[in-house]
Amino acid sequence: MTGVVVGIVVGVIVLLILTALTFHIIEQYERGVVFRFGRVIGEKGPGLMAIVPFIYVLRKVSFRIVTMPIQSQGIITRDNVSVDVSAVAYYKVIDATKSVVAIENVKRAIDQIAQTTLRKVVGQHTLDEMLAETDKININIKEILDVQTAEWGVLVTLVELKDIQLPDTMKRAMARQAEAEREKRAKIIAAEGEALSAAALGDAADVMMAHPLALQLRTLQTLIEIGVDKNTTVVFPGPLMSTVQEIGAFLSRETGAIAHLLPETAKRVANDHTTSVGTPSNDLTSSS
Repeated sequence: MTGVVVGIVVGVIVLLILTALTFHIIEQYERGVVFRFGRVIGEKGPGLMAIVPFIYVLRKVSFRIVTMPIQSQGIITRDNVSVDVSAVAYYKVIDATKSVVAIENVKRAIDQIAQTTLRKVVGQHTLDEMLAETDKININIKEILDVQTAEWGVLVTLVELKDIQLPDTMKRAMARQAEAEREKRAKIIAAEGEALSAAALGDAADVMMAHPLALQLRTLQTLIEIGVDKNTTVVFPGPLMSTVQEIGAFLSRETGAIAHLLPETAKRVANDHTTSVGTPSNDLTSSS
């Protein structure tokens, strides 16, 4: 009785193993490559598939996009700057049979070829080109990888430089360069502002020279702007040149008037003296 039970258990186990080897479920994102006695006979789409064990072999291949980080690579640029560059690549299988037959391990192969391609492409550029033309470098790496992986049934969809590590000395040098560049721009902008300001002041001076009252109106406007704060005491001198001119004109008028009055005053004094001398004589005559 015990032998019968053991035989039944063994039979059930063998049946389960044969069932597992016979029936396979292929997911929607997968394709199945079928081998018969080691030879490819075709590909199967998603769904349930039954094969004869030990005669047929099924290899499943995923068609989803795979994200593969490219580890940091120590690279010397064309201008002899040592940098560490890391990237990320995206690829997918487009031919299941080639990906199984042409190469043993697709992911490892793409990882290795991506590292060597990254060092090769980045090493052909200077540091400034690498920092400014990142998109161009990404496209170059992708094109090279596409040529290499086309025979494996793999399509590289995207390559992006992820991180660029610079030496500390280079970072300080770039910081000084950026600071000097900004100072240059600031000085140029300030000089342009001074030039425009001088031109505007020259035009304003021409207008005020043609219209003297404009200067007085501008003076009153300045007083109004200063007097907005009522707690401020403003001592504002008057226009010096106009005051000097007014004083000069006043002195000229007074001098002319004095010069005009002097002859009449002298004549009047002489007449008064003559009159005062002749009057006593008449009095003496009358007394005698």
